[in-house]
Amino acid sequence: MEQPLFNESAQPAESVTALAPDYPPKYNPPAEPQQVWLKSIISLAAYLLMGYYIFPSYKILLVITAVVMIHELGHFLAMKAYRYNDLGIFFIPLLGAYVSGTKREVSQKQSAVILLAGPLPGMLIGTAMLLIDQANPGFYLLGIPYYKVAGFFILLNLINLLPVYPLDGGQLLNRVFLDEESLFSKVFVLLSIALLGWFAWSLYSFSKNPVFFLLMALPITMLFRSFGDHKLDAVEKRIEEAGINADTEYEDLPDADYWKIRNILIETHPSFKDMPAAPPFEFCEKEDKIMAAIQSLLHRHLIQDVSVTGKILLFLLWAAGLAAPWLLGMELNFFSGQ
Repeated sequence: MEQPLFNESAQPAESVTALAPDYPPKYNPPAEPQQVWLKSIISLAAYLLMGYYIFPSYKILLVITAVVMIHELGHFLAMKAYRYNDLGIFFIPLLGAYVSGTKREVSQKQSAVILLAGPLPGMLIGTAMLLIDQANPGFYLLGIPYYKVAGFFILLNLINLLPVYPLDGGQLLNRVFLDEESLFSKVFVLLSIALLGWFAWSLYSFSKNPVFFLLMALPITMLFRSFGDHKLDAVEKRIEEAGINADTEYEDLPDADYWKIRNILIETHPSFKDMPAAPPFEFCEKEDKIMAAIQSLLHRHLIQDVSVTGKILLFLLWAAGLAAPWLLGMELNFFSGQ
């Protein structure tokens, strides 16, 4: 039987198109001045204020602050050279400081340079000051002997090289030597959280100073973040099953995909379960948090560009930094001046 050239039951193309939802634009809050450096100055002021009540001398506080600043400037300049966006240095009382920046494509090689650009210059400065003091004793900085200033440079940067997340050494281990998405990486982060919690509690118990109890904030924050990342794993799986391309920038994310991911978040993430799903396509008071969650779900590229030889060289450089006090002949009574 011959098939008719026209199927009367078929709908015109424009009718099918009309059945598709008309997705409004995704959430884009009005641009506001970042005021990154103002926030950095405020955080520095809080850091100095807290340090004033902890350190026995304001001169020691200034030297330690300079050590931290030089350390973070190393990270900052390396990230700037690799064209990171929204850069800023922020100080955290008792904990030090960190450099904040964003970049979509993250290279292992670039990450290694950025992470080592913080502690290694400080180690070199401390080594140079130590050698100067050994050759010509009697130099002072703010009334503090050179060998003690050198000790601050070496000790604080040595701590940052320890293989504990989120210290520079821990991030280097996690980024270059472990797969960040692997079970080994997750176990490593949990072990780091446990170690940091034990250290904070031991320091508080030993000193009996309630200020040091604030150090517990770091492992607690990391633990909550770890739980949050675990919850997002289910969301990522749903996004993949829905055929949504999450390998894109937020600015390039289609409006339809924004609303689809938003509904998936509402269905699967406890933080958004009290929100109504779309349609209707209406923003709510938590839209900023939803946007941030969607941005975190968009995949970041980690370029695996460090060869086995490169990893061996990085490990040797890292190990040399960790062994610096012993290579320089520094003793346990170094700070006492005996």
